[in-house]
Amino acid sequence: MKKKVALAYSGGLDTSCIVPWLRENLDCEVVCVVGDVGQGADELTGVEKKAKDSGAVECHVVDLRAEFVDEFVFPTIIAGSLYEGRYLLGTAIARPVLARGQVNVARQTGCTALAHGCTGKGNDQVRFESAYAALAPDMEIIAPWRMDAWKLSGRLAMLEYLRERNIPTTASATKIYSRDRNLWHISHEGGTIEDPWNAPPDDAWMLTADPAQAPDTPSEVSITFAAGKPVALNGASMPGWQLIEKLNAIAGAHGVGRVDLVENRRVGMKSRGLYETPGGTVIVEALRALEELVLDRETRHYREHLGLTFAELVYDGRWFTPLREALWACARKIAEPLEGEIVVRLFKGTATAVRRRSPNSLYAEKMVSFEGEDVYSQKDAGGFIRLLSLGERIRALKASGRVS
Repeated sequence: MKKKVALAYSGGLDTSCIVPWLRENLDCEVVCVVGDVGQGADELTGVEKKAKDSGAVECHVVDLRAEFVDEFVFPTIIAGSLYEGRYLLGTAIARPVLARGQVNVARQTGCTALAHGCTGKGNDQVRFESAYAALAPDMEIIAPWRMDAWKLSGRLAMLEYLRERNIPTTASATKIYSRDRNLWHISHEGGTIEDPWNAPPDDAWMLTADPAQAPDTPSEVSITFAAGKPVALNGASMPGWQLIEKLNAIAGAHGVGRVDLVENRRVGMKSRGLYETPGGTVIVEALRALEELVLDRETRHYREHLGLTFAELVYDGRWFTPLREALWACARKIAEPLEGEIVVRLFKGTATAVRRRSPNSLYAEKMVSFEGEDVYSQKDAGGFIRLLSLGERIRALKASGRVS
């Protein structure tokens, strides 16, 4: 009996070649698994036919949008995760839900191996295979790009490989950028982007308008939160995936969400990427504003610390680990009082929280007012300052010889 392999399939050039390659080199039956994480009709239309035309015995398109947002995106932003201070982890967050969907289909169809089309230079191989290890340790992992028999080292070679087999493809030799798209973001790499001295090319951006050409009049959007999770946009309740989809269009028109980043890959090299996360940028700005209003100083500062570690775990593909689960339990507890409404102003590439309210707000206007002596005595501050600065006072007195 032939080995049956579940392939994480996108319909792009790499995975289109991997289907016949697996059949020819490993004598496999290939089951293609396409995870719909909101990449859009351009990538999904006709993908089942494309997979079967390249030699797959089956192709399963699995709608993962709701679980992608609710179980992966929202926990990541509630934890305050920003990789290296700026990256909202759009590609990294999607990998564990795609791998889980692939494993589920593999089990259902009797596959004994899992395959992916990630190169040996990138982060995604780590993310997919770490998820496989946690979810399907009994299954063989096949990574063609790392195998000696894989000789297709470039686009021209892959196009020729498909042409020789009369396998149709919409790919071309003139593709400039490598892109990854889902509901949360789109990334761009390759071409002139690879030189960090080059400014981002205008033709790379897809989801966001040029901020210089964005409307001259700002717009405001309202986001309502419950336990840190966005549940309504401009007062209308809706599923998380739909909220992000609508907010992407609104914020993108104002040029919000562009990031040009040189990042440290997990495999050791630096890479440059352009990221567009319009809706996500607005949600994160709103959530941080809500935290400012609701969380006490120590809790908020610890959440910032937690977010750094959470971001690294997500980036490194360590989603299905005890530490990530423990950190999420902590972040979820911290987020319990994060209920309220935040208004964010969009203008020329910026997203700025301008109005905020919450039933759990710790902000007391009377307390901070100069008229609030009945609830806060300014005289009390003197003793507080003296104790807070006691260490500095002792050090200075010892240095002067006034105390021994």
